[in-house]
Amino acid sequence: MLDKKKIIYYWCPFIGSVATVDAVLNSILSLKKFSNENFEPYILNIVGEWDKKIEYLNERNIKVINFRSSNIINYLPKLGFLKSRFTYFIIFFLSILKLHKILKKNKPDYLIVHLITFVPLLLILLNNYKTKFILRVSGYPKLNFIRKFFWKIVNHKIHLITAPTLTTLKLLVSNKVFKSDKIVYLPDPILKIKEIQKKKKKNNIIEKELSEKNSIVSIGRLTKQKNFNFLIDSFFIIQKKYKNLNLFILGEGEERKNLENKIKKLNLSKKIFLVGHKKNIYDYLKKSKIFVLSSLWEDPGFVLLEAGYLNKIIFSSNCPNGPIEILNNGENGFLYKSNSIDSFVENFEKLINCNKTEIYKKKLKLKIKCKEFTLLNHYQKLKIILN
Repeated sequence: MLDKKKIIYYWCPFIGSVATVDAVLNSILSLKKFSNENFEPYILNIVGEWDKKIEYLNERNIKVINFRSSNIINYLPKLGFLKSRFTYFIIFFLSILKLHKILKKNKPDYLIVHLITFVPLLLILLNNYKTKFILRVSGYPKLNFIRKFFWKIVNHKIHLITAPTLTTLKLLVSNKVFKSDKIVYLPDPILKIKEIQKKKKKNNIIEKELSEKNSIVSIGRLTKQKNFNFLIDSFFIIQKKYKNLNLFILGEGEERKNLENKIKKLNLSKKIFLVGHKKNIYDYLKKSKIFVLSSLWEDPGFVLLEAGYLNKIIFSSNCPNGPIEILNNGENGFLYKSNSIDSFVENFEKLINCNKTEIYKKKLKLKIKCKEFTLLNHYQKLKIILN
C-alpha cells in the first residue's frame, strides 16, 4: 500500500487521430481501475486537442488541466509535413512557459511524456524539478543524429524510459542512446477486453460486399507510414487470380486523394473501398477473412493486436518493429518482405494454401501474445515503475 496518493501528469499533445492517444487514455483507465485510488492521473490539455474527447473523459472521471481557455487546435493546420511542423512550433511556443509554471507550482510526482517530447525534455534539461520525468517512446523511433544527440544530453535528467516492445528496448540499448538500466519494457494498454466483447456484439449495417469468405481489411491513417499505395498495387496483382476478393481500408488522412486516384486508375472501384474513419472497427474485423498490415514501421501495431485478439488471420509486412515481434517471425501469422510486391504475392499464396490446423495454431499463439497488451498487464508493470 502506498503512503500517499501519487500525482501523475500525462503529456500528449496531438493534432490528428493517432494510436498513442488511445494508449494514454487506456493507461489512465488502468490506473483508475486497478490501483485502488493510489494514483491520481491528469491529462494536460495544451491547445484544446483533448476537447473533442471531453464527454468521454467526463464519463470516466478523468481529470484535465487546461493550458488555455480556447481550443486553438481548431485553427491550426493538421495535414501535410510542413503544415504539421508549423503546428508543432505553435504548440511549443504556447506550452513551454505554461508547463514550466505548472511543474514548479503543482510539483506532480511524475510526468509521463508522449509525443512532441522536445518541449518537456528541453525544460528538464534547463531546470530542476521535483517531478520525475518518464519518457514514453511511442512508435518506432527514428534515431537520426539530432534526436540521438538530444536524447543523450538529456539522459541524466530523465528518470526512466519505457519501450512498447522488447525489440525497441533492444534498439535503444544497442544504440547506447540511454543508459541501459534506465530503459524498461512497458507494453501499451491496447486491449480493453470487456469493451471489445461489447462492441463485437453490435451489428451495424455496413457494406454488403464485406464477407468472411473473401474480404481483406486494413486499418490506419491514410499516411505514407501505412503504405496503402503499396497495398493497392499488391492487391491489383492478387485479385487477378482471386477474382472474388475485395479490400476495405479504414481511416482518413492526407493520402486519401492519391489513393482514390490510384484506385480509379487501376479500375478497382468495385473491389477496393475507402470507408473512412470508423469508431467501431470490430464491425469490419469480425466480418472479414484476413487483416493486412502494410506499414513501413509500427511499434507495436495497435490494430494488429486487436485483429489478433479477434482470431483473424494476420498478413503483415516484416517492418520494424512490432509486427515481427508480435507475430514471432511468422509463427503467429504470415509475414512478407516490407515494400516487396513479389514477396507479398508469394506469401499470400502460402496463406491461402495453408491448412486449417496450421492457421488455428497461429491464431492461438497470437492470442496468447496479445494478452501482454491488456490494461491489467500494463498496470501491473506501470505500478512497479511508479513506486
